[in-house]
Amino acid sequence: MGENVLFNQPGQNDQPAPQEGSVPQDAGTPDTTAQPTDAQTEGVEAEESTGEETAPPAGFLGGGLFKKLLIGIGVIVIISIIIVLLLPKGGQSQKPVTLQWWGLWEDASTMQPLIQGFERTHPNITVSYTKDAPGQYEQQLTTRIQNGNGPDIFLYHNTWMPMLVGDLSPLPSSVISPDEFKQTFYPVMQQDLTQNGAIYGIPMEADTLALFVNPQLFEDAGVQVPTTWDDFVKAAQQVTVKDQTSGKIKTSGAALGTYNNINHASDIVSLLFLQQGVQMNNFTAGAQNEADALQFYTSFGTGSNAIWNDNLDNSLLAFSKGNLAMYFGFSWDIFQIHQLSPNLQFKIYPVPSNQGVKTTVASYWVNGVSSKSPNQTAAMEFMQYLAQKSTAQEFYSDTAKIRSFGEPYARKDLQQSLAGNQLVYPFVSQLDNASSSYFASDTNDGATGINTEMNTYLQAAINNIVAGSSPNTEVSTLDNGVAQVLQTYGQQ
Repeated sequence: MGENVLFNQPGQNDQPAPQEGSVPQDAGTPDTTAQPTDAQTEGVEAEESTGEETAPPAGFLGGGLFKKLLIGIGVIVIISIIIVLLLPKGGQSQKPVTLQWWGLWEDASTMQPLIQGFERTHPNITVSYTKDAPGQYEQQLTTRIQNGNGPDIFLYHNTWMPMLVGDLSPLPSSVISPDEFKQTFYPVMQQDLTQNGAIYGIPMEADTLALFVNPQLFEDAGVQVPTTWDDFVKAAQQVTVKDQTSGKIKTSGAALGTYNNINHASDIVSLLFLQQGVQMNNFTAGAQNEADALQFYTSFGTGSNAIWNDNLDNSLLAFSKGNLAMYFGFSWDIFQIHQLSPNLQFKIYPVPSNQGVKTTVASYWVNGVSSKSPNQTAAMEFMQYLAQKSTAQEFYSDTAKIRSFGEPYARKDLQQSLAGNQLVYPFVSQLDNASSSYFASDTNDGATGINTEMNTYLQAAINNIVAGSSPNTEVSTLDNGVAQVLQTYGQQ
């Protein structure tokens, strides 16, 4: 599935700012052995008084010309010293600057050690971090940037590129080169964040949709954790427990089939789209594959053999209560499950595969530089700091101090360092084969955001199929809605 990419809007292939000129070399000092002696000076005066022309000694300069040369050399030396003092050292900004950095998930106290590490080596740059509320973040961000009073650096979701591409500055090669970016980050990030060769952000964390399993329910039913969708269907049916009299579901094998009471329903359907061969960069071209994926998804919530319905608890709550055997979620769901049910035992596995296709959905947040920032040089210096391996390690360490694990690494070269943590490693282990989807959940992109609008059409399609509509009919309506949304952002 490496060919699956986001519907990226081609942007201007902005070239990095040219490097500042090199410092002029200091002029050499005069040879003191060539300076005239008193005797030579007296000889010259004597010769002038007699009116006779006498050739000066070798290496000798006349007094007036010599003084002019000394003055000229002195001026050159002084100018060179001034230039050296005024030029930025090491490419760093010398003018005192305060950078405004907007984030969403981490408190300022958590980010302060990271900021201090940068400020120690950049004494003229102060970084002021603000944790914003998720609700209206994207709308407030774009409004403030357009009004000229937005942040210099801000966090954005990987699917927001079409909405923000005009508000983002491309990163120069001094921050990170295309080759370095390719070697450092996963293919999905290269696809999402690169346009016409320009890179528009540095991810500090990454996540994927994975399978949460209640091992006790599997043990009670005598079944194994599935690795394929065929095995998934069988296991879900075997683990499901219904009341013998009413037929009501007491324990569900898996939360699929509906939309309103399933966390990350749009991501789960995206997972099926991807594994069914739907090309997310040419979504409306695979109508039959879409219909097949929607038919499979809704089958869990329809018919006499349904194992899920709208009358059940929200899927995360049901899993936390021990009433759901398999739940699809992201790493941040772990903290909420622990909060709801501290003693619940569960394990994390990669998502099932479809005929060998193992791709899953990626969801991650990126730091970018505002194109309206008046502090471009300082902002790019900070971005260069964020792109370093040591900074990523510091960020993980700082965030791990306040919960059971830090924000999962976005860097390929740090994946194996998490292999010993069975809660977080399954998420990063899937990043090599992950793809992005505009049907992303929990991005807080606002009522008119690209994720919200896309998911509105997807929700209607699923609800209508559960109510009895044909998947092919709903796919036609879904494709028309998707096309309208993409056209709004210049994607078609």
